[in-house]
Amino acid sequence: MMDRVRVELGARAYDLRIGEGLIARAGAEIAPLLRRRRVAVITDETVAALHLETLREGLAAEGIAMTALALPAGEATKGWPQFERAVDWLLAEKVERRDLVLAFGGGVIGDLAGFAAAVLRRGVRFVQIPTTLLAQVDSSVGGKTGINSKHGKNLIGAFHQPSLVLADIGVLATLPRRDFLAGYGEVVKYGLLGDAGFFDWLEIEGPKLAGSPALVQAAVRRSVEMKAEIVARDETEEGDRALLNLGHTFGHALEAATGYSDRLLHGEGVAIGCALAFELSQRLGLCSQEAPSRVRAHLRAMGMKVDLGDIPGALPDADGLLTLMAQDKKVVDGRLRFILARGIGAAFVSDQVPPETVRALLDEALRRPSSGP
Repeated sequence: MMDRVRVELGARAYDLRIGEGLIARAGAEIAPLLRRRRVAVITDETVAALHLETLREGLAAEGIAMTALALPAGEATKGWPQFERAVDWLLAEKVERRDLVLAFGGGVIGDLAGFAAAVLRRGVRFVQIPTTLLAQVDSSVGGKTGINSKHGKNLIGAFHQPSLVLADIGVLATLPRRDFLAGYGEVVKYGLLGDAGFFDWLEIEGPKLAGSPALVQAAVRRSVEMKAEIVARDETEEGDRALLNLGHTFGHALEAATGYSDRLLHGEGVAIGCALAFELSQRLGLCSQEAPSRVRAHLRAMGMKVDLGDIPGALPDADGLLTLMAQDKKVVDGRLRFILARGIGAAFVSDQVPPETVRALLDEALRRPSSGP
C-alpha cells in the first residue's frame, strides 16, 4: 500500500509517495513528468551497487532511457570537487532545461544533485528517490539543496523544490543498523518539536521499527506530514521552518568538529543535539527535568549515541564548539538562534540564550563519560 503526502506550494506543489517497490515502479511514477523519455541519475557507489539496476529496469519498463553518475559514498563527497564533477557530467550528457535529474541516494546525494539541478542552465527539474531513512523523512523534502564548505555545513546552496519524492521503504532493509539509527535521529526530532503523541508512539514502537516495514512506513508518513505542513507555511525558513533545526545547532558543530567523517553521522549529531537542546531548555527553566530525562532514556533505549562521550576521539573544548556554532546558518545579526522546548512536542525558536549558559552546558557535557552500550 502506498501513502501520498502533498507539499502544498501552489504551482510548485508536489507529491511524496511512500511505500514498498517504488524503485521498481519508478518509470510509471516519473513518466507523467517527462517531456522526453530519458533521465540523468546522480547516485553514489554504494547505492549503485545495490539498487541501480532495479531503477534502470523500472525506468526501461516505461521506455525511459537512463544515464548515471556514481559518486563516492560519504559526507566528504558533499563539497566543491564532486559538485563540479556532477555539473560537468550533466552538461556533457546534454541535460536540457526540460529534462529531469534523479537524485538517487541518501542525504548527501539528494543535497548535491538537487543543488546541481538548481544551478544547471539556471534551473532543471529533479526528482528525489531517497534510499536512507534520514533522507526519506527529512532531507528529500522541502527543497533545501547544497554542499558543505570548510567554514561549515550546508553554507552553499539554494532552495530548489523537487517535482516528486519517491520514498521506497523496501530499500531500508539494506541499510546498516548504524545508518538506520542515524535516520531515526531525524524521526524522533519530529515528535520532540511538535507532536507529543508521535513521541509517545515512538517510545512504544521505536524499538520494533527495524523489523517492521509497516511501522517504518507509518513513522516515515507522520514525519513527512509534519515537514510538509511546516514547509508549506514557511518555505524559505523565515519563521516556523526553523523548528526543523531542533538539535542541529549543536549537531552541526559536532559534525564540523569531527571533520564530517564517519566518527559522527548527521543523524547521530541531531540525536545528541536534541538531548542537549532539552538539557539547555531545562537549565533555562523552560521545561521540567522529566523532559530531557525522557529524551535521553528513549535515545538510549534505541541504542543511539546520546552523550558527547559517545563520539570517538577528541573534541574541541566548550569555547571551540561555541566558535563552530557561531558559523551556523542560524546566526542572525550575530546572535545564535536555538530551538528550545517548553516540553516534549512544544519547541520554539529563541535568540535570547546567554552564551555562558551554553558554555557551562557544553563544559559539563564534555566531562560526562559515555554511558552507551
